[in-house]
Amino acid sequence: MGILRIITLERLKLITVAAPTVFVVVVLALYEFLSLSNYAVWAVDVGVVILTFIAALIFSEVVFGIVSRLQAGLAQQNKELLALHQAGLDIAGELNLESVLQKIVDQARELVGARYGALLTINESGLVDTYITSGFSPGGVKASELGAFTSYTSDHKPIRISGKEVVAHILSLPSDQAAHSLLTVPILSGDKVLGNLFVAGKESAREFTEEDEETLARFATQAALAIENARLHEQVKALAIAEERERIAREMHDSLAQVLTYVTTKGHATQMLLERGELDKASKNLSQLVDAARSAYSDVREQILALRTSQERNRGFIDVIREYAQKWQDQSGIPVELDIQQGLNIRLTPTTDLQVIRIVQEALSNIRKHSGATQAWITIYKRDDRLVVTIKDNGAGFDPSSLTRSDFPRFGLAMMRERAESVGAELNIDTGPRQGTEIRLRIPLSKSELQAGSSKAYESIDSR
Repeated sequence: MGILRIITLERLKLITVAAPTVFVVVVLALYEFLSLSNYAVWAVDVGVVILTFIAALIFSEVVFGIVSRLQAGLAQQNKELLALHQAGLDIAGELNLESVLQKIVDQARELVGARYGALLTINESGLVDTYITSGFSPGGVKASELGAFTSYTSDHKPIRISGKEVVAHILSLPSDQAAHSLLTVPILSGDKVLGNLFVAGKESAREFTEEDEETLARFATQAALAIENARLHEQVKALAIAEERERIAREMHDSLAQVLTYVTTKGHATQMLLERGELDKASKNLSQLVDAARSAYSDVREQILALRTSQERNRGFIDVIREYAQKWQDQSGIPVELDIQQGLNIRLTPTTDLQVIRIVQEALSNIRKHSGATQAWITIYKRDDRLVVTIKDNGAGFDPSSLTRSDFPRFGLAMMRERAESVGAELNIDTGPRQGTEIRLRIPLSKSELQAGSSKAYESIDSR
């Protein structure tokens, strides 16, 4: 591979022109010299032909050998670029860090022609966090037991090691598997070492080359991106969970807590009416208490349903909304029709996914509590670079401008707007007395959130 650094296609072109020219000049000079000598003419001619034939064979062998090596190098580079491209796609599309890192170490081992490969990550304390192998099994050795690695993770430079026993000790190779050489490069994010990528046992040679080191370093860069991406995702997820807990606490305070306060107040008033013997008024208060308890029970069931019908791995917001709409319809008794644009397959970020689901759940909750509707509709479609979700009912509607701070569903609407704004979305409400209500959510989409694919065509969920 070293010749590829010296001879380029331009230089090869120059050689193929200059070398024959020089050879012809030399042959002509030799022919003139021999012609002036006492050699027979036919002998001189035969000698020149034989010399030309031998020189042509040598020249052809050299040139085609160089071309073959250049072609092999280009094929190797193309293979490496495809593998790096695939690794980039895996990082963008797969959130399971170990799965991505396994693909990276498998591809790196294959490209450098090594029998064994390994990748480890270290945590903030400098201890081995993850150990992934390729081509061998570490034999039950746990990541926390790999103390031999810690001396190789603090350096920012590649390291080459020779010696069968040393390599076996470093990689924790089983006794029946051996490798004479090892190459390791650090997985770096800025000045921070995230881990190391190892290959051992060069199949076509005894030692790894400088080109192998460069190839491995490029895969280590992909591994660093995958690790940082996964850690960032975990941070975002933790932040989203914390924000969601805070929102749920506020929702419970302003819904269930208000109902319980009402029940407590009514209970005391009923007790006083009974003490005074005002049985009719007490009976009326008890009926109101029963209605309030029934409403609170329905609210609690709906909140439990909303929390249970949440995101699962490999489930997008459309599948979650489809499941929730069906269960909400069965629980509330209000038919809901779900229309999804044909061929729509949008992949949102986990945070946006969650907020869209919660807004739909809150809108359906308002329909059950306040609209008196006999039908609800949910429509999901893409328009230009935005995802549009509408929730509509044929209920009584309301005048938003007439609501006071204590009126419901004002709190629900405010919470929906807060959720929409948290992901950069826009929420509009179209309603009026006896006109029903339509809530329209517009979510801006980035290029990474637009995925072509197949999904169900327009569908209707209606068990009635």
